Formats: sequence, structure tokens, C-alpha cells
Amino acid sequence: MPNSVMRDINGPDWPLGSIIVTVPGTPVNIMSLVDPGITETTASPLNPEFTTRFQQITFQGFKAGAHGLVPNTGNVYIVRKGVGGGTGNRDDYGAIIWVLTPGQTFILGSAALSQNVFSPYRYFADADNANDACQVTGLVMG
Repeated sequence: MPNSVMRDINGPDWPLGSIIVTVPGTPVNIMSLVDPGITETTASPLNPEFTTRFQQITFQGFKAGAHGLVPNTGNVYIVRKGVGGGTGNRDDYGAIIWVLTPGQTFILGSAALSQNVFSPYRYFADADNANDACQVTGLVMG
């Protein structure tokens, strides 16, 4: 059965789905299910309909199991694409925001009511193992 895809531009919560890394070393943009036109090398929105202002982004180190979610086999890396020749993947230590261990939750958040907000197109997931994933949810800045 296919998973739901939310295009909840007004939030306040916006589940971005299970971001599956099929090829380790090839990062997947966390907006890839919402905005399928996104590529691994671009970090800007391709459809201006979707918001780019999140107050908080939650990453959970789980993948799909037979019935529900199970912890990943290995680490998932939350990365940003850099400039200056870096690969922007799990082997580019200058691009890693967080190493998400199996079953762990990481919350990337800004101060309440701060203008310091996050574009979801900026973040990618990479993994040590094929088909490991992260569940991602954003809180939309109102």
C-alpha cells in the first residue's frame, strides 16, 4: 500500500514521510516525497507552492518493517550540500549536521518566535545501509 504524502503548506505540523536511502553515499532530500522534482544536487524549491519556513524539523531513525516502524540497521546522516568540492554525503564530515543512530530522535529547532527558521530543501539524509530511512516531520513557521 502506498504511503500518504502531505502537502500541508500551512501546517502547523507537516509529516514529510519516510525518507529512504536506497543507495548509501547518495543523499536524499527530505522534501523528495512532497516535491518529487527535487534532485540530489539542488537544495532549492522547484515548486513555490510549498513553504520553505520550518520552525523545527524532527528526524527519527526508523524504517518500515512488516507491521509498523523498526529501528534502522545502521546510522543515518543528516547532511547539507556544501560548496567547494565536498560530496555532501556521509563521507563529507564538513556536511554532517547529525548522526542519527538506530531508533534515535533528533530535533533541529530554533528559538521560539525567532526569525531563525529552516528551509526543508536544505537538508538531506544519507545512510550506512541501503533502505535505512528516517521519519521526518516539520513544524511550519506561522
